[in-house]
Amino acid sequence: MTSILVVDDDKSIRESLETILLYEDYDVTQASNGKEALSILDKCVKNNTEKQKKPVFDLALLDIKMPGMDGLELLEKIKKSFPQIDIIMISGHAEIQTAVEATKKGAYDFLAKPLDQDRILITISNAIKNRELSSQCQELKKIVYHDRQLLGESLAIKQILETIERVAPIDTRVLITGENGTGKELVARAIHEKSRRNNAPFIELNCAAIPENLIESELFGHEKGAFTSAHEKRKGKFEQAHKGTLFLDEIGDMSLTAQAKVLRVLEECKVTRVGGATSMDIDVRVLAATNKTLEKESAEGNFREDLFYRLNVVPIHVPPLRERLEDIPILVSHFLVYFAHKYSIPIKKLSSDALQELKMHSWNGNIRELKNFVERLVILSTGDSIGADEIKSHLSSPHSKIEGFFGTYQTFEEFKRESEKMFFIQKLTETNWNVKKTSEILKMQRSNLYKKMEKYGLNKPEKDSDEDN
Repeated sequence: MTSILVVDDDKSIRESLETILLYEDYDVTQASNGKEALSILDKCVKNNTEKQKKPVFDLALLDIKMPGMDGLELLEKIKKSFPQIDIIMISGHAEIQTAVEATKKGAYDFLAKPLDQDRILITISNAIKNRELSSQCQELKKIVYHDRQLLGESLAIKQILETIERVAPIDTRVLITGENGTGKELVARAIHEKSRRNNAPFIELNCAAIPENLIESELFGHEKGAFTSAHEKRKGKFEQAHKGTLFLDEIGDMSLTAQAKVLRVLEECKVTRVGGATSMDIDVRVLAATNKTLEKESAEGNFREDLFYRLNVVPIHVPPLRERLEDIPILVSHFLVYFAHKYSIPIKKLSSDALQELKMHSWNGNIRELKNFVERLVILSTGDSIGADEIKSHLSSPHSKIEGFFGTYQTFEEFKRESEKMFFIQKLTETNWNVKKTSEILKMQRSNLYKKMEKYGLNKPEKDSDEDN
């Protein structure tokens, strides 16, 4: 039942409001002045502490003109100590300035005397609905945030969390490295959430997923008619992230041309849309992530060295799951609860043998693969408890093997590059790294094979490698 506190020095108005509200099944408490209202609220707090109940009042109706403490002063005191209570102000001297002042101090709405019954009930109903929507929004935020938490008890994760706590309040740039699926985005989001920019946008751009000819438009926006498909002007990611955080994921896949323009934006804090003539000031914190070694990419001419130094002010490396197996139990426990709530089914438990079996798996797709695997367990397992045999069965399934292999790669280019590298390693191994034989088998010129070997850094494992014939 919705509980309402009515505060007015006019007894007839209090009783009239109580009659109206009781008829609508609201729980009503009266107070004749601000001091009495605060005393009632304080008693409620003491009772709640003793009985472990939620705050008693959902809503308060406050008269503005009262002896001693007026309604605006009472509004401030209630909002300071009881921010969860929605407040509707009542006044016999309705002035726009007073209404604006009340709204600024946190009032939900403002009603003028003489009070209209329908208007009162509609305003209260709207306030209640607003509370419910706000509560649902907060719950959704908790669910989303809980799913985006960086979890783990390993030394590596503890060190990462400590670094996040130190760098988040400072507007410094951070370069996050690690394999796909390790949780680089979670690190970026954690930095944003703990920063002073957490009420501003967190904008993400996966540089590997955007075609090279569109990356500049995505980053900087474009004016209408800037290119064939530019039918209207559009804000870029930098503009969208103004006052907030821009997360450039897989920045190692960004073209050199785009890198040069990003560097310029970082240096000047100005952005110019594609096809535009004027620049705009921006205030953006840039976080970047990559699964590549940018020092190596820079040495090979694939990544600008000056941009690397600009981004790599504070480096954070997220290790693969196979290097922090002690985090698997807490991750699995989290995913079991998360998917049980998501699908509205009872929470399932894993036996100690089952957890041990999970620790023996390689998890090439890292946390992303583990999360998908736990989701499958929650959906397909019929019992309340999951044992080692069931884990083995699912891990040995063709679906799991495919997921483990492909889960490592986020884009087609990554998959193609790594698959080609593995193919050449396999063929060279079959011929004991005899380049001549391998090139003949592949029907490929030796010079081209040498170029591929150089590209992927392929060398015969043994020290005393044979000379090519």
